[in-house]
Amino acid sequence: MNFVEELRWRGMLQDIMPGTEELLNKEKVSGYIGFDPTGDSLHVGHLTQIMTLIHFQNAGHKPVALVGGATGMIGDPSFKSAERNLLDEETLNHNVASLKHQLSKFLTFGEGELDAKMVNNYDWFKDFKFLDFIRDIGKLITVNYMMAKDSVKKRLEGENGLSFTEFSYQLIQGYDFYYLWKHHNCKIQMGGSDQWGNIVTGTEFIRRQDQGSAFALTTQLIKKSDGQKFGKTESGAVWLDAKKTTPYKYYQFWLNATDDDAKNWIRIFTLKPKEEIEAIIAEHDAAPHTRTVQKALAKDITIRTHSEKDYETALKTSEFLFGNGSLDFLGDLEHNAVLDVFDGVPQFKISKSELAEGINILDLLATKTQIFPSKGEARKMTEGGGVSVNKEKVSGTDATFTTENLINNKYIIAQRGKKNYYLIIAE
Repeated sequence: MNFVEELRWRGMLQDIMPGTEELLNKEKVSGYIGFDPTGDSLHVGHLTQIMTLIHFQNAGHKPVALVGGATGMIGDPSFKSAERNLLDEETLNHNVASLKHQLSKFLTFGEGELDAKMVNNYDWFKDFKFLDFIRDIGKLITVNYMMAKDSVKKRLEGENGLSFTEFSYQLIQGYDFYYLWKHHNCKIQMGGSDQWGNIVTGTEFIRRQDQGSAFALTTQLIKKSDGQKFGKTESGAVWLDAKKTTPYKYYQFWLNATDDDAKNWIRIFTLKPKEEIEAIIAEHDAAPHTRTVQKALAKDITIRTHSEKDYETALKTSEFLFGNGSLDFLGDLEHNAVLDVFDGVPQFKISKSELAEGINILDLLATKTQIFPSKGEARKMTEGGGVSVNKEKVSGTDATFTTENLINNKYIIAQRGKKNYYLIIAE
């Protein structure tokens, strides 16, 4: 199966310039996708383009990842409602280095013929004088051509308008394609469907400047089945950086996908072949409550983004919080990682010296913490079998806990009912 066919059956392909598929089937091609370094981490919204480059490389072509150190100073106006804040050079350099580190988890970089390559457009723009640019490059594209783009039209019609800085973005991205075509033999630019206008501008540069031929391909913008923006949660974006979004939360994002979304996303965000995906979906449909598709999707993408160990920890965390999993996995975690696991869970601190002398269960629940508002309520729930400590049901109100009950010599996990957890930290 060739590259375009691969994207097509996975439901990723949106627009393709005539002749592109024929070119890719005829020869090994270098092609690129641009990533905006406005932050020091990519998020799941970038994964479609990352997967596109992976498929491109697997099909025997050379992927080029362009990190826009120069364009990042301006900001792409495409379908944005307002102008972005501009970043200083030091921040951009940090972001560029961070993005390359993340991309290296997905792509094979190196000096080989088909190894992935990273470029930074700041390298060819930093010494480009403004007068030279508008004289040599600006004359190639008319204002009429630029104004006809939907992305520009929408901004001009909006309340905030469009600054000249952002208007010039189209020229700069177009020149990027020309530069990579001329110096790195990049014959195709790829990107999300919102980039079609900018990409086509690049092919026009190449045609008008050197009478050359270049090609374009875009992928669909991914949305949830309910129409909401993909990759956004109540707490914000889902990042690929484990410090911004923990592997557990990352795993949960995919695990919580609806059936329709999971069936769509397992094609887009995994490398599983068609036959395996169809088998997973068939197994899921036979018993939807087992969430077979979601589990396969979450496992695959968590391991590829983070690691097998991170996946195992995320799985054990889920089993602990939502099933009958044990607490053993906490022994392998640092304190900050434990806090991440219990993010959103009420936390209380108690004195380790007092705990060493022993604390009665009712004092632990109502006096030393506020798990219950009173000892009376704590007693009632405990006697009714509704209280567990460290996943073991407390049998009576005379139970006493000491430092021997601490997990990692630091934590006690109290449970009120089946789903209400409390983290008690001994200091």
